[in-house]
Amino acid sequence: MGEKKLVYVDNNATTRVDEEVVHAMQPYFTGLYGNPSSIHSFGGQIAKKIADARGQVAELLGAQDTEIVFTSGGTESDNFAIKGVLEYFPDKKHIVTTKVEHHAVLSLCDKLAKEGYQVTKLSVDRKGNLDLNELRNSLRDDTAIVSIMYANNETGVIFPVEKIGQIVKERGITFHVDGVQAVGKIPINLKDSPIDLLSLSSHKYHGPKGIGALYIKRGTRIKPMIVGGHHERGRRAGTENVPGIIGLAKACELAQKYMQDELTRIKGMRDRLEEKILARFKNALVNGDRENRTPNTTNISFEYVEGEAILLYLDERGIAASSGSACTSGSLEPSHVLRAMGVPFTAAHGSVRFSLSRFNTDEDVDYILSELPPIIERLLEISPFGREVL
Repeated sequence: MGEKKLVYVDNNATTRVDEEVVHAMQPYFTGLYGNPSSIHSFGGQIAKKIADARGQVAELLGAQDTEIVFTSGGTESDNFAIKGVLEYFPDKKHIVTTKVEHHAVLSLCDKLAKEGYQVTKLSVDRKGNLDLNELRNSLRDDTAIVSIMYANNETGVIFPVEKIGQIVKERGITFHVDGVQAVGKIPINLKDSPIDLLSLSSHKYHGPKGIGALYIKRGTRIKPMIVGGHHERGRRAGTENVPGIIGLAKACELAQKYMQDELTRIKGMRDRLEEKILARFKNALVNGDRENRTPNTTNISFEYVEGEAILLYLDERGIAASSGSACTSGSLEPSHVLRAMGVPFTAAHGSVRFSLSRFNTDEDVDYILSELPPIIERLLEISPFGREVL
């Protein structure tokens, strides 16, 4: 028997590590294994490599080298940003975020609410967009931080973070952006941006898991979350994950190289997949703003069909997709993002997210388009309301 076919379109959950990234990392496991904090030259050469890597990450973001702090990934970066600012401003007990954030932010905010903080969660409209007047009216004298994602992990919808930042900075409030789903996919330039803090995670754009960074704009007031040695200029203790840092930097370099591909070829594949599905099924609808989103993502609901059943049948055919965030895929509840957007219950349960990468091909799209229709038809036939839309 031959190897089972795999068409991987769950790249918002994680991505395949680029072979160039693997190659760049390998020497740091066996040959160049020194501790960068050591005084001897064997360790010192590693410190130089980390400095170079920091510069590569900064270049992708349009930032300064000293503004990049390496972390274990997006969740730590989000926690570091929010908790670090709150600790610096102990008298400020108000946080502003949105109802559609990743659980790395929402779960932390829910925990902080139980500890005495007040949390305002901004609403989104049917397309997943924010009302900037609601944001403006939510800001208070005791607001310590505003934490709003750059791009949504389930729908790809991009928030106007520059406009949001201007509103926030008018009140002198710290602005954190969860950039995990945006970095490496769309151009970002933080040089003259109102963003104070930005989280990123390597494994979302073909780097290794377990490594990320937090951009901390020069002058931003924040306290470290992990305390110990003087690593990362005293901002994040712990011996550096050297292979991971090298891999992150290489992934940043490749993201810059392939950015135009992301914005054109990948978008073209996404659009073709989406348009063919919408043309084939009148019970299909796209969730989120179709004009203002990351180029690799489409979230499609099939009314009167269970999304989990679609995914299981797709998996049988070697197609790896998702119903939303991998962090909540074990839940039978409809996505909190789709609920916040007001997607009807009959559609929210039937949502499938296809998220592509530069390793996807036109043949992958063709395969999905050949295998998906029989699955939807079969599920509509056994649905109490499905026959009406066949």
